[in-house]
Amino acid sequence: MEMKINKIRIRNLFTKDIISTYTNQFWRLISGPISLILIPLFITPEIQGFWYTFSSISALSVFADLGFTTIILQFSAHEFAFLHFSGSLDLSGPEGYRKRMASLFRFVLKWTTSIVLIAFPVIFIVGYILFIQKAGISVWLAPWIIYSIGAAIGFYASVVSSFIQGCDQVSNIQKLSLQSAIVGTLSMFISLMLHFGLYSIAISLLLANLYNLAAILIKYRKFLRTLWKTEPDSTDWKHDILRLLWKYALSWSSGYFIFKIYTPFMFQFHGPIEAGKVGITISLVTAIFSISNTWFSANTPKLNMLVAKREWKNLDKEFRKNMILSLGTYLLGIFALFVAVFVFSGRWQFFDKLKVRFLGLMPLSMLLAGWFLQIIVNGLAIYLRAHKEEPFVIPSVVSGIFIIATTYLSAKYLPPTMFFTGFIASYLYGLPWSFKIFFNKRKEWHL
Repeated sequence: MEMKINKIRIRNLFTKDIISTYTNQFWRLISGPISLILIPLFITPEIQGFWYTFSSISALSVFADLGFTTIILQFSAHEFAFLHFSGSLDLSGPEGYRKRMASLFRFVLKWTTSIVLIAFPVIFIVGYILFIQKAGISVWLAPWIIYSIGAAIGFYASVVSSFIQGCDQVSNIQKLSLQSAIVGTLSMFISLMLHFGLYSIAISLLLANLYNLAAILIKYRKFLRTLWKTEPDSTDWKHDILRLLWKYALSWSSGYFIFKIYTPFMFQFHGPIEAGKVGITISLVTAIFSISNTWFSANTPKLNMLVAKREWKNLDKEFRKNMILSLGTYLLGIFALFVAVFVFSGRWQFFDKLKVRFLGLMPLSMLLAGWFLQIIVNGLAIYLRAHKEEPFVIPSVVSGIFIIATTYLSAKYLPPTMFFTGFIASYLYGLPWSFKIFFNKRKEWHL
């Protein structure tokens, strides 16, 4: 009997959404380290610097998103709480909610198209200005053009997938994301082995995002066709969403400076080789974070639907469970990392050769500690944002300004080992501030 109860508990813990998301993350867990090995083997340290700076500059798409994809997931989840899918993935439920969903979908398409046409040419120009100062255009221009086009397609795909994922489709969307990740990873590996150099990251991104968008449109063609043919209601989504978007815009744009500014700063002050070390080390740490955060990301639509139904006890129970599992998974990841370093250092020549492409123990420890605390802040934010609110605007802006200033000073005047001083210091005030906001808003909204 006890064994049967334990099996039921495990089954409830590892839902299809969690399993699909972790399968996706497991692929990244395998492909990520292989990428970290192949990149230093097949490209020079200088090209490695351009490689990771491509990613950091492209992350300026956060200024195109400005939290829009997260808002859309939340809004579609709140509407879908009263709808359901038929066996053929077509939309069913009360006509009023179907009309609201249709009008939301049309607004999403119009907004996304406008943003892509405006923001991504600007991102391309920013990259052009930065890269032309460091090398001739023959090194980076064509790959940067391909990469920018791929990033624009990826943005469009991410918005559509967020909309659908909010409709309790985490499992299916994660499966499609896994397929596109496999396409991108394999194309990158093949390109590297064919010595395509910087073209490898551009080609892989373009192919992966094209596949993802096409796969979504094919799988959900009935659902999307129904939304397009359904007469929309008169809900003013522009007013409802813009009410939140300006707050998200400040938080998300601040997030770029909190999490993505490091590689460009290191590139500017210490050159592409040190920038490559920063980029590849951040990739390693954020991979551990992403795997750990799966417990929250896979259950975000569920949290939003619980809020829509005002099931506060179930909401708190789900939140506590996800927080414990996320923190535990992260600590397990750190333990595995240090065990690997201890086992292979000095015993495997290839590992020692690879290790010099990464940052040393001090900056790595700062990153690991900071991202551990970020799991807590991220969980608190997901909980509160499920209420269609954004109470973390001011802390995000303050942290963004603080980290820009401290990282600039660190890059200019301190050795690379102290580069992340501002990042870790921001949590000394940011974490207590986040807890205060969380408990105050939770008490206010659950009256």
